[in-house]
Amino acid sequence: MYAMKRVCSPFKSELTFRLTTATSRAWKDGFFWKTRVPSGSKVSCTPGSIRAVISSDDKALEPSSKEASNKEVDETVLSSSSDKLGKGGIDVRAVITIRKKIKEKINDKIEDQWEYFVNGIGKGILIQLVSEEIDPETNSGKSVQASVRGWLPKPSNNEHIIEYAADFTVPFDFGNPGAVLVANLHGKEFYLMEIVVHGFDAGPIFFPANTWIHSSKDNPDSRIIFRNQAYLPSRTPPGIKDLRREDLLSLRGNGKGERKPHDRIYDYALYNDLGNPDKDDELARPVLGGEKWPYPRRCRTGRPPTKKDPKCETRIEKPHPVYVPRDETFEEIKRNTFSTGRLKALLHNLIPAIAATLSSSDIPFTCFSEIDKLYNDGFILKTEELSEIVQNPFLGNFMKRVLSVSESVSTLSLPPSFLRGFSMLSFFFSPCLCYICLGDRFAWLRDSEFARQTLAGVNPVNIEILKAIEEKRLFILDYHDMLLPFIEKMNSLPGRKAYASRTVFFYDQTSILRPIVIELSLPPSPSSPCNKHVYIHGHDATAHWIWKLAKAHVCSNDAGVHQLVNHWLRTHACMETYLIATHRQLSAMHPIYKLLHPHTRYTLEINALARQSLINGGGIIEACFSPGKYAMEISSAAYKNMWRFDMEALPADLVRRGMAVEDPSMPCGVRLVIEDYPYASDGLLIWSAIKEYVESYVDHFYSEPNSVTSDSELQAWWNEIKNKGHFDKRSEPWWPKLDTKEDLSGILTTMIWIASGQHAAINFGQYPFGGYVPSRPTLMRKLIPLENEHDHEKFIRNPQHTFLSSLPTQLQATKIMAAQDTLSTHSPDEEYLGQVSHLHSHWINDHEIVELFNRFSARLEEIEGIINLRNKDARLKNRSGAGVPPYELLVPTSGPGVTGRGIPNSISI
Repeated sequence: MYAMKRVCSPFKSELTFRLTTATSRAWKDGFFWKTRVPSGSKVSCTPGSIRAVISSDDKALEPSSKEASNKEVDETVLSSSSDKLGKGGIDVRAVITIRKKIKEKINDKIEDQWEYFVNGIGKGILIQLVSEEIDPETNSGKSVQASVRGWLPKPSNNEHIIEYAADFTVPFDFGNPGAVLVANLHGKEFYLMEIVVHGFDAGPIFFPANTWIHSSKDNPDSRIIFRNQAYLPSRTPPGIKDLRREDLLSLRGNGKGERKPHDRIYDYALYNDLGNPDKDDELARPVLGGEKWPYPRRCRTGRPPTKKDPKCETRIEKPHPVYVPRDETFEEIKRNTFSTGRLKALLHNLIPAIAATLSSSDIPFTCFSEIDKLYNDGFILKTEELSEIVQNPFLGNFMKRVLSVSESVSTLSLPPSFLRGFSMLSFFFSPCLCYICLGDRFAWLRDSEFARQTLAGVNPVNIEILKAIEEKRLFILDYHDMLLPFIEKMNSLPGRKAYASRTVFFYDQTSILRPIVIELSLPPSPSSPCNKHVYIHGHDATAHWIWKLAKAHVCSNDAGVHQLVNHWLRTHACMETYLIATHRQLSAMHPIYKLLHPHTRYTLEINALARQSLINGGGIIEACFSPGKYAMEISSAAYKNMWRFDMEALPADLVRRGMAVEDPSMPCGVRLVIEDYPYASDGLLIWSAIKEYVESYVDHFYSEPNSVTSDSELQAWWNEIKNKGHFDKRSEPWWPKLDTKEDLSGILTTMIWIASGQHAAINFGQYPFGGYVPSRPTLMRKLIPLENEHDHEKFIRNPQHTFLSSLPTQLQATKIMAAQDTLSTHSPDEEYLGQVSHLHSHWINDHEIVELFNRFSARLEEIEGIINLRNKDARLKNRSGAGVPPYELLVPTSGPGVTGRGIPNSISI
């Protein structure tokens, strides 16, 4: 237990700072990076703000004229270093910065005014400075306590930011503060941005927070905010060692009970919340995690078990939130963007509304012009169907809300006929952002485009070389072994027909990749022990249409594997385990925590939403992709048979697939077999930049021999990832060791790559590449008709009808497009790899590290220029040419919306 000296408060309060289960700073929003101010320069400040001019020569606070006129503030303004000594010690001031909501209701504004008053008179927030030095009387850090009081002028550049001050007199031998304890006496939480302590000889001392401070009514323990100094465990100042340990313990919890919204506890659980057997037996799903269905672990919520299956956890259905630790939830900008125009509006409301009112209209497309109408004219509702919506109280109000959505989020149109008699309603998508509709709307029909997307599309990570061929001209897209065990079950589902596929490509002398053979397999049966069909590109009309159907089946398999394995499993699910272990085992002071934290932003929240609406039983993925209710079983099988951490590094993955060979003379140690492989060539640039930055960062903090093996927190972190996060794979021999700086750098580079570049490459092209349904169908509803079958005659008479009726239905297509549009969207508050946010600063007090980051950022700018030049190089035919879209998925920066470019720091959508 951390012993704390009782200090009299300026007012009589029985609240003391308890630390038996003290909760800590689980820094939210990532660490917004900021270029260090050059030595000797002055930081500009808002007139009237307590953040007065500070220079390297004058580390004291210089009050503005407006502050001088405020009596209460004027009494406590600090002067120069020589004037700091008071009767009992040194006078210091802590400036506390709090952020209010951007959009407030009347009640919120009234509460804000009351809190503003309560804080001003010193009755709302208590803070305590804890020194890095030991108090010999308590054998703990020296400490002083004060109330937050006084109203500082608002910074004029942001009306949602409020600043308060707390004044202390510390002993001359107090030393530098290493932590601040915060107690919130209000009835509700508040968002603390930072605390800056002025008055010490070392200059302003920054305590970045970016965290929600719970009410003492919810949890009487005080929050611990550490200063922005990185310490390895062995180098932690003695005064805050106990706080470091108590902080970590509070984040781990005890594995019991249901989590509450204000909790900040990180723990592991099985994927036992995907099904809902209490609602319907058809919604029962197996528990993922364990011997039969191995899987990474998720964040524990502790909800009670279902009545029908005690192994399953009860579900929280939309719109109610699923628990994630408090600082992992979406910030207001992200939440508003997400709920207004994306998953909560389109998926949660629009799709159920259409499904309920159009159940009689869920019909296949009969001509390509009907597909085009999804972009040009929208989804047409018949007059009688629209009347049902308007007359329904819920749906009628819903339509009004939908129509108020900003065009920047989701374009919606009211045709004149709607105003005249509610005869139709159109829901538009964004054709200008669908690559297949941009420039060359018939590109999807060409074999070269089908092949090009295996190298430069949304799923460029499955193509492999045919290793038996020495000349390196034959490549394969092989989903046979992964899917064949599930094909019989998948084909038993209504409206689902699939094969296990293999596709062979030839890389010709002109550097063009072309498909030459497609093998489609069904499970063997007594009548067909070898139930395989081989297709080639023929020259007659019949062979041409059958070849298109075969390619469509391959695309549907590719879409399913992309979504369930490469996207969800390999990025979202696996990153969740690294994130949980980071918070549980690495202190907020740990340098590796500071390095990784920007790459964890929003991941737990988006994964919780996915379990609620996307990958759950009856969710969007099951409704729109070929595997249906067996989708997550396929994901589990892929984890069991294919996933290896050591193969998640980009160079290792390329070598494993035969798409690169080892070459020590190359920057990343590998040479591409196909030079014009946009995902790989651009990805290696990003990988090398991350690797260089991480290696320099690790070298800076682990300069002594055995410093990696002696780091107790680091070793516990890696052990927990292997033995808890990936419990089902804990005994695999391929896990990297963590003995050296090189080991650590390799592990961290892989994690950061997965969270940033890898996820960007396979996520943000979903709508641009998949929005046009015929180009990349996510499911097929019919098998290819054989000559001796009745459907073959229908196919001969009308092959277009056979092709279109094999694709997703109109309702399924709308669901798919809405989901892909949502998942391809950048939020306005997105934080991109290598960028600096102006909202947060002082993430670390280390000039060398800040300079390392600046070099990393500059290198990414160079890479963006290199990629832009590559996209203009006529020799690179997979990213340039007539109607060929440039490959921009690994361009580091982007604006908001569906852009088909940009590398966020973290998996945030």
